[in-house]
Amino acid sequence: MVPIELIAPLQSGGAGDIVYVLFQLLVVAVQIAGMWLVFRKAGHAGWKAIVPIYNFYVMLKIGGNAWWWLVLLLVPILNIYALYRIHAGVARAFGRGIGFGLGLAFLGVLFFPLLGFGDYEYRQSDGLA
Repeated sequence: MVPIELIAPLQSGGAGDIVYVLFQLLVVAVQIAGMWLVFRKAGHAGWKAIVPIYNFYVMLKIGGNAWWWLVLLLVPILNIYALYRIHAGVARAFGRGIGFGLGLAFLGVLFFPLLGFGDYEYRQSDGLA
């Protein structure tokens, strides 16, 4: 027989769990809204931000990078650089620098809303890959 002390923590299901899930949904909604606005500012449909993989392809187009950077996301270790490169292109297209590109890549939940809701304007990318 299993002691009740071992079972009780597995059956919490309290209000704390609901608050935690609602907080996570809020964070995801804010990031999606930020990406949606970034895509709209760049002249793309906002819905493209919520389609997995395709949103990276659109970010490549926004940043003026070649499509094959998407393939490098499948290669271990190189995928970290490819992720940075994709987001750095987006940052560059909005007139931001390396630090903002790193923020988009690794702290997107903060930086996409900054870029989307902020007064940053899209500058046509130079098309360099």
